[in-house]
Parts: sequence; structure tokens; C-alpha cells
Amino acid sequence: MNRKGFTLVEIMIVVAIIALLAAIAVPNLLTARRTANEAAAKATLRSLSTAAETYATSHSGAYPTTIATPGLVDFISSAASYCSGVGGATTAVQGYNYGCTLTAGGYQFVATPVTVGTTGSVTYTATTGGVLTPL
Repeated sequence: MNRKGFTLVEIMIVVAIIALLAAIAVPNLLTARRTANEAAAKATLRSLSTAAETYATSHSGAYPTTIATPGLVDFISSAASYCSGVGGATTAVQGYNYGCTLTAGGYQFVATPVTVGTTGSVTYTATTGGVLTPL
């Protein structure tokens, strides 16, 4: 008999090798995703902070109290995406929830991971003066 094809043992070995490669690759991909989310959160907070500081410079030291025009959106168009929940409410973008508190005397932007450990592991805050700190 001249049969062509794979034996069950050969197929099981191939499946075991694929499972081993997946077990190695998946955690690395999740770590890369979490790192990317954290970097994006820091960059977003820096951008929002820079926009608020620029607004204050243009308005005799008064910080924006609203997102809509005239407000933060005049200096960073994506502010509405991140700060739609002004006053304690949060908006989820790229694995982080963003909260924005705006007063004439200053601001506070907070980025909190949606799922700690999966989408991010650090909460970041940016406060008046452009100070970005991990919590």
C-alpha cells in the first residue's frame, strides 16, 4: 500500500509546536499593547496640558473652564474626544479613561486604565503648570 498523507502523530507534533509559539508570543503582544496604551495616555495628557497652558497665555493667565469654543478645543481639536466628560465623568479612549477638571484657576487631567494590568498599569495625572505624574 502506498498511502500519502500525514499520520496522527505528525499532526499532533505540528499542533504542539504552534501552541508553544502562541504561548510565547501572546504575552509579549499584550505587554507591547499595554506599553503603547501607556505611552499614548502620557502623550495625550501632555497635549491637553500644553493646550491649557497656551490658552492661559492667550487669556491673561485665566485657564479654560470649558471644552467648547471659546475653550480648550480652540487649542487642541481632539479635546472634545478626551474631555467630553468634564466634571468627574470619564471618556474611554485607547485603553484609558480620561477625566478633565477645568477651572479659571487651573486644570487637572487624569488618565486611568480601563482594566488595570490589561490595558494599562499606571494612572497618570497632569495638573496646572504642565506637571505630569504617575499615581
